[in-house]
Amino acid sequence: MALPGSGLIRFGRRAAEQPTAVKPDPAEQIAALPTPMLVIDGQGIVRDVNGAGETLLNLGRGAIIGREIEALIGHPLTSMPADAPFAAYDLEVVLPPDRHQRIDLMVGPMPDRVGWRVLTIHGLPPAHLIGRRGDREGGALSAIGAAAMLAHEIKNPLSGIRGAAQLLETSVDEGARDLTRLIRDEVDRVAALIDRMEGFTDTRQIVLAPQNIHALLGHARELAVQGFASDFTIREDYDPSLPPVLGHRDSLVQILINLVKNAAEAMKNKGNVITLRTAYRHGVSVRLRGGDGKRSLPIEVCVIDEGPGAPEEIADHMFEPFVTSKPSGGGLGLALVAKLVADQGGMIEYSREGTPPKTVFRLLLPRAGQS
Repeated sequence: MALPGSGLIRFGRRAAEQPTAVKPDPAEQIAALPTPMLVIDGQGIVRDVNGAGETLLNLGRGAIIGREIEALIGHPLTSMPADAPFAAYDLEVVLPPDRHQRIDLMVGPMPDRVGWRVLTIHGLPPAHLIGRRGDREGGALSAIGAAAMLAHEIKNPLSGIRGAAQLLETSVDEGARDLTRLIRDEVDRVAALIDRMEGFTDTRQIVLAPQNIHALLGHARELAVQGFASDFTIREDYDPSLPPVLGHRDSLVQILINLVKNAAEAMKNKGNVITLRTAYRHGVSVRLRGGDGKRSLPIEVCVIDEGPGAPEEIADHMFEPFVTSKPSGGGLGLALVAKLVADQGGMIEYSREGTPPKTVFRLLLPRAGQS
């Protein structure tokens, strides 16, 4: 029954025992918004930003407030009417550091502050930002089945062909031996391709442990400069405060070597630079398999090259098997990288960033010790 004048309802307990609802502070609500939001004054200077805005811009609050909005998103907004709301859809902006992205922008005036506006940014996937784990799981399973079948059906006959070529080599003249050697070399090449395909067939769960990502990067760099990347400069741009990453050592080394090799093969000028970069990023997480919670992926590892990037027609399919723009490529290197990254619960992305644009392969990995 309702108590007169109280507005409370009793269900077998005294009204005074009902829990008191605490009204959230508006600032708390804004800070918790998952949508990036910024407040700018009449001169286009940022006066406030929420946590999602910091994540989108890859900058801390102190580095955002006080800067012109044009310097942050590549759009001045001062040419737009300040006294009426407006929206811009599929707008191309340039986010720090030189990331070209298309967004939907919503802007509204603040009635009590002349010229001040609140804007929210709704991000769209960049044209060449791909590689989210969920987008590839179906294709990865198909690749596993195809690789297992082909490895079984092709590799056994190859060994017989190679053995026959060896026997022929002992009984033919010198001119014919060149042909038998050609047969052996081609069989070995195809067998090596099959060996790489078999990497897709290993579905055993790997054991993850804390790893020093900078030590693994250093190992991959040393192998590269002593071999396939000896003609290039490899620059290191590391965040020394990074905590250990949760991963599988051998798989991580293979991922890094494949990405550095891909960068070297993409560049023709020997004076070009490959950059290895690490950073700690907030706000990125993936859903655990089975949908049982999420895992944060704050460790960022980038392999950056100065090559021309992937042709537009294959950029959205780079992590799929047998997709390549290289005349001598098999199209399995990046597909295997994607599988190994997914096995460790991480993500890999490809994008073109900066001015002039550079190719960026970005690994996002879990931190050791997180629940």
